[in-house]
Amino acid sequence: MGAPLLEIENLRTYFYSPGKQAFVRAVDGVTLAIARGETLGVVGESGSGKSVTALSSMGLISAGPGVISGTIAFRGDEGERHLLQGLEDYVTLHERDGRIMEVSKDETGWQAHVERVMAPVRGKGIAMIFQNPRSALNPFVTVGHQITEAIRLHTPTKDPRDAKARALDWLERVKMDSPRLRFDNYPYGLSGGMCQRAMIAMALSSEPSLLIADEPTTGLDATIQSKIVGLLAELKSEYKIATMLISHDIRVISRLADNVAVMYGGTVVEYGPAPDVLAARFNPKHPYTAALLASIPSAQNVRDHGDLSAVEGEVPDAIDVPRGCRFYARCNRVTDDIRNTCARQEPELREVAPGHRVRCWLYGE
Repeated sequence: MGAPLLEIENLRTYFYSPGKQAFVRAVDGVTLAIARGETLGVVGESGSGKSVTALSSMGLISAGPGVISGTIAFRGDEGERHLLQGLEDYVTLHERDGRIMEVSKDETGWQAHVERVMAPVRGKGIAMIFQNPRSALNPFVTVGHQITEAIRLHTPTKDPRDAKARALDWLERVKMDSPRLRFDNYPYGLSGGMCQRAMIAMALSSEPSLLIADEPTTGLDATIQSKIVGLLAELKSEYKIATMLISHDIRVISRLADNVAVMYGGTVVEYGPAPDVLAARFNPKHPYTAALLASIPSAQNVRDHGDLSAVEGEVPDAIDVPRGCRFYARCNRVTDDIRNTCARQEPELREVAPGHRVRCWLYGE
């Protein structure tokens, strides 16, 4: 099958909290890969690191210290690029007992280097649909102008009339109502669903190799959510663009994803084919994944449990990350044989079936 289109290995993105004088470990050792034409679904609770992983891949983390270590390899049409290469020259890490305790960062030099590396990649190589489309669009520029600008910047189409024709074509493809009228509208004149369609049209108009969709249905009513999911399904079938799909809605992920990465506490705890990861009765499965699936409103869950079950406990503190298994304090499947190991040592992401990996001591050697 060849090397993955996007390959992230041991990515760590920390932010410094002046109030607590400590680091927020938003992403703490994420490893995942996306093949050409594949849709990877990324699920997990708020604060699990999903969006920060996506923003790190786009080079959009600018706050200090931001991305501090790991590798991100992108193998697009222009060849292989290592998106974090050279950034270590602008950062000095001070570690204690294997943990980063202090970061010294040349933020100006860092940001200039990121822009040099990412300029040929953003838009053409990797495009992104942001979580809030209305705030992602420029409120002072018409929707049509923003799409034509992306086309002229990232494609061989430079003539304004040709770019406009291509923008209108994409607005029609994403089923925008009255595309010629909406072309001249400002974002504040569009509904949330229309803004989302405009964002999708802008992202796809440059024909990227990889599309990152961060919560594409958040904030939309149920009817519009269904239409956006249907649109993404059609675009996936027609254009075969590799996609990183981030969502809280497991039903959206199950409809669109080929593989699924379940994130918890800033890292990936389960990774594998979507039919296996999202099948409630499939084993082996990480206890957190099982708890998420049991909390989905469905007739089957009501029959099995009587009431919807919640994931007990609280999300781990991203500042004081447990040294052992990050889900240990909330896990209801811990046995006496592994209790001490769970509390003291973090498990590796271990392959438990072909293409299926789980980070849990229940599945040891």
